[in-house]
Amino acid sequence: MDFSAFTTLRVRFDDDIAYLQIHRPEANNAINDRLIAEFVAAIDVCEERAKIVVLEGLPEVFCFGADFAELQKSFDGDGVPEQNPKPMYDLWCRLANGPFVSIAHVRGKANAGGIGFVAACDIVLADSAAVFSLSELLFGLMPACVLPFLVRRIGYARANYMTLSTQPVTVQTAQAWGLVDAYEDNSENLLRKNLLRLRRLNKKSVARYKRYMGAIEASVETAEAKALAANRDVFSDVENLQRISRYVKTGQFPWEGAT
Repeated sequence: MDFSAFTTLRVRFDDDIAYLQIHRPEANNAINDRLIAEFVAAIDVCEERAKIVVLEGLPEVFCFGADFAELQKSFDGDGVPEQNPKPMYDLWCRLANGPFVSIAHVRGKANAGGIGFVAACDIVLADSAAVFSLSELLFGLMPACVLPFLVRRIGYARANYMTLSTQPVTVQTAQAWGLVDAYEDNSENLLRKNLLRLRRLNKKSVARYKRYMGAIEASVETAEAKALAANRDVFSDVENLQRISRYVKTGQFPWEGAT
């Protein structure tokens, strides 16, 4: 596959290690349909070629969630946009259950849907400045598709707290809760150390292990229908879309000024 045509994702291989970097600096590394489509195409190749898949963002922001600017344009132009969160949810399931070790290398901010990418991965490594947040409820939304993956990593109570508080969580707290496995000031060095060990694993053995783990822990699959329905519900609510549109146009949060 020719990855040079990709516009939202930078892909490179180092033998059987794949590096997938979200690269939308103009949009704060937000998630749009093009990014999901390019991720899916890359994962198709990774399932055949890669033993390890490393997800990265930019130094200041890993991924900031849904692209509000695109939602605003669609809502203002054509009314309530049609939502199809299934490709994104399926992608996260493939990161969780695919025949490779998936690593989220988080620097800077991971928010909303960005937490979905983080929580879906087998291993989460971060730098000491990384922060993690779920901001959806501020706009009347909810992290419906994120929560099955997040609850699997940190439990119901802490996922509930992150959702309700909407406050950023430091990397130190994220590690204590189990969202982050390890962090260092120099996360590139931390990643290197982990890769030295992980690349000794056998791809067939990794695939067999991941199939077994998926079979005994099926929460993300059983939650899928409810997660997708809840996502469509909140993103088709006109009041929520009006809040998003106003935020994109003015920079004001829903509680600021007129509502």
